Amino acid sequence: MTVRRLTSLLAGLITTLILAACSTPGTRVVLLPQPDGKPSAVIVTTEDGEETLSEPFQRATAKAHARGAPIVDKADPARVETENKALFELMPPPPQRFTLYFEANETALTAASQRVLNEALAAAQARSGGEIVVTGHTDTVGTVAHNDELSRVRASLVRQIFVDKGFQPNHVEAVGRGERELAVQTGDEVPEPRNRRVTIEVR
Repeated sequence: MTVRRLTSLLAGLITTLILAACSTPGTRVVLLPQPDGKPSAVIVTTEDGEETLSEPFQRATAKAHARGAPIVDKADPARVETENKALFELMPPPPQRFTLYFEANETALTAASQRVLNEALAAAQARSGGEIVVTGHTDTVGTVAHNDELSRVRASLVRQIFVDKGFQPNHVEAVGRGERELAVQTGDEVPEPRNRRVTIEVR
């Protein structure tokens, strides 16, 4: 039996449990809910057919040497967690997200964001070996090319702060998105403070 992502419904990392079936030889796949509540799905395929799991705690069972597509039903959440306690304890904690804001057309953080940056650093230090993704954004003031560069510079500056604090450079990624992913939709040449930001994902 194989399991693959259904990209049209995927809105985050898919979490599944692949378990040996207890009563009969075979395999079971249980789709777990996403930590952020976003929808996800997987396709479970056998030689004779396939089924899609798209709801939390849906379960597909394929018995060994049995013909036909996997059998789909709903697993009991409490029982899944109780019977697989060790696996749940090994799961990493959900990502933490922080947002820093910048002065207009600048690479200087606002005063409030300096405090948020310290919170992000503390959260990252608490996750040994974790990864950090820093994404820069701008408002719509200026050209697209200028904002692309400004967003990259903002992200790179924040990344360097993490590196200077002792984080491994290959564990801290910085990217710029310019004005492509506005937090607040505006027209062109609008100086919106909430769009001048860097997001930090600690995972």
